[in-house]
Amino acid sequence: MNGYAWLGLAIVAEVIATTALKASDSFSKLGPSLITAIGYAFAFWCLSHSMKTVPVGVGYAIWSGVGIVLITAIAWVLFKQKLDLPAMIGMGMILAGVVVINVFSKSAGH
Repeated sequence: MNGYAWLGLAIVAEVIATTALKASDSFSKLGPSLITAIGYAFAFWCLSHSMKTVPVGVGYAIWSGVGIVLITAIAWVLFKQKLDLPAMIGMGMILAGVVVINVFSKSAGH
C-alpha cells in the first residue's frame, strides 16, 4: 500500500477515535473509551507506515488539516456544535492549504 493510502487510513482512524473520545464522557463509558484507545493506536500505526514514503512535514500537514475539518464537520452534525462564519472561512483555508500542498508542492513527493 502506498504512503498516502496509509495516511488516509490514519486520518480516518484518528477521526473515529476523536469522535469516540467525545462520546466517552471523560473515559467514563467503556465502549467509546475502548474505541478511542484502539483508534488512536491504529491511527499512529498507520501514520508510521505512511512516513516511510510521505515527507513528515507534508504528512503531518495533511493529517492535521483534514482531521480538523472532518472532526469539525462531525461535531457540527453529531454534537450540534455551531460554526460561525469565521470558523467556516478558517476551515476553507485549511482545506485550501491541503489542496495547495497536494497539487502544487514538489515536497509532497507524489
